[in-house]
Amino acid sequence: MNTSPYETLIFSVRDGLAFITLNRPLVINAYNVRMRDEMWEALQAVRDDPDVRAVVLSGAGDRGFCAGADLTEFGSAPSQAIARQVRFERGLWELWAEMSKPFVGALHGFVLGSGMEMALLCDVRIASPDAVFGLPEVALGMVPAAGGTQTFPREVGIPTAMEALLTARRYAAGEALRLGLVQAVVARGRLMGVAERAARRLARLDPAVVGMAKRAVGQGRSLPLREALQMEERLAAQALASLWQPKPQRKRLQT
Repeated sequence: MNTSPYETLIFSVRDGLAFITLNRPLVINAYNVRMRDEMWEALQAVRDDPDVRAVVLSGAGDRGFCAGADLTEFGSAPSQAIARQVRFERGLWELWAEMSKPFVGALHGFVLGSGMEMALLCDVRIASPDAVFGLPEVALGMVPAAGGTQTFPREVGIPTAMEALLTARRYAAGEALRLGLVQAVVARGRLMGVAERAARRLARLDPAVVGMAKRAVGQGRSLPLREALQMEERLAAQALASLWQPKPQRKRLQT
């Protein structure tokens, strides 16, 4: 039973970790406007809770993490363009990309469209052998609108990303591992356990330094190398200075 305050998500916090589960299993967790609004609220809750040190993102049901945007919503809008504008008008992806807390994605089954784009916003991605990745939007007459044209090439390189975007090519888990889309492939029954252990390792790190490292990588890749190196130097100096500052008492995280 979903006891979280959301309809399309299962959200909980325990022992320093936030758990967000996409929860529309009958439609393979298709991303709709309600999920967008609830994810916006959940991400803000994660951002603003000092006890949350890392996040585990997963999908409910046996068929997949997320099969993409819910195309049935197009039927209630005057046009696909308007429906798509409504779905993505809130700056969810910018909020997510700027989060200082690390995300671990536990990915199984279909990881397509918006599902793959959400996975790409995770810092660590762990897949089960049945996972299948792809961005089918161009073949459907659309352009990815949840960051895929930006995050995907940064992970695998422009030629590979362009070929996949223009041909709607899908990648099995093994190939996704080879390309760097995921960092590990583990048996389906171990997926959540491995993802949670990875998140706990991240949660034991200094959250301020983790945030600086994420900022250095995220912002630095869009800067000229000289400016990126200067930013890295400033952040490294801040991290070093923080070592000499008294640390507030934190709750001991379970291992």
